Amino acid sequence: QVQLVESGGGLVQAGGSLRLSCAASGRTFSAYAMGWFRQAPEKEREFVAAINWSGTRTDYTDSVKGRFTISRSNADNTMYLQMTSLRPEDTAVYYCALYRDSFDSRRLFGSWGQGTQVTVSS
Repeated sequence: QVQLVESGGGLVQAGGSLRLSCAASGRTFSAYAMGWFRQAPEKEREFVAAINWSGTRTDYTDSVKGRFTISRSNADNTMYLQMTSLRPEDTAVYYCALYRDSFDSRRLFGSWGQGTQVTVSS
């Protein structure tokens, strides 16, 4: 079992920036790929970004490429999502997740946490 706590969300104007954090505990953090997902009201949860266990490989959904940057600090057991050039369509609850294998497998551990709300005003 792994415990993941998201933070850093808030209200920001279009074009602004936010940095989300995901703090992990209860499992060896450095051994697993991790990712960010988001869910807007009345929409299904979608993949945003992923990073492998060592931080040497990343992947992004097309809509955030060039704007978002995923990173991790295994020493701090924390994963980050730096979001720039935010758009109203980025508004959603953002969740972090742990992958069972490589992020290419799309296999996730456990259940979703509380998430952190990101609201981008136009």
